[in-house]
Amino acid sequence: MKYNKVITGHFHDRANRFIAQVYVGNVLETVHVKNTGRLKELLLPGAEVILEMSDNKNRKTKHDLIGVYKEGLGLVNIDSQAPNKVVKEWLLTKDYTLVKPEYTYGDSRLDFYMERGEERFLMEVKGCTLERNGIGYFPDAPTERGVKHLRELRKAAGEGYHCIAAFVIQMEGVDEVRPNTVMHKEFGEALQEAVGAGVQVLCLGCRVTEDELVIDREKVLIEIN
Repeated sequence: MKYNKVITGHFHDRANRFIAQVYVGNVLETVHVKNTGRLKELLLPGAEVILEMSDNKNRKTKHDLIGVYKEGLGLVNIDSQAPNKVVKEWLLTKDYTLVKPEYTYGDSRLDFYMERGEERFLMEVKGCTLERNGIGYFPDAPTERGVKHLRELRKAAGEGYHCIAAFVIQMEGVDEVRPNTVMHKEFGEALQEAVGAGVQVLCLGCRVTEDELVIDREKVLIEIN
């Protein structure tokens, strides 16, 4: 997926989950943050950030904050809408006969339903922006919704679906994602239970540039640590 009209700036502070102050040149701009996670290790004062300019003249903010450079790692895409977009592009290159986004199963709306002949697949997608010592971790904030989705996948696996929990790694140099049990122990437990029920955990690495995000590598996680 590609962005239009990207520019750079420098992060100043974050007023709340949705709004930040960024210097564009010498001008302090109010921008929309396209990620409601905490991002405390990324959004540091003075950090170089990537903004996408909006074409909507009626918006209160002119820019979306979509990326930030992390020292020692490089560019991290923080756009929470990007993982589903790049996964859809990626799935359409595979041999599925049907790819349907936003599929209702049980009490949840899962990200993708796929078919390959008589086989049925369900996939839930999570974006990973948290890195420690070359390993990705999810989540960076407690996610009851994420736990619920894993339990739905576990249930569906018992009903004959091929179920996949896919982590899109929104940075280069990282190929594996582990559950952040320090932040949310229950998510780690739910992931273990899902794997025990036959849910596949897929780590999707990306090529990340200032105006593009593309899945270019994949790894099946055998053990959940």
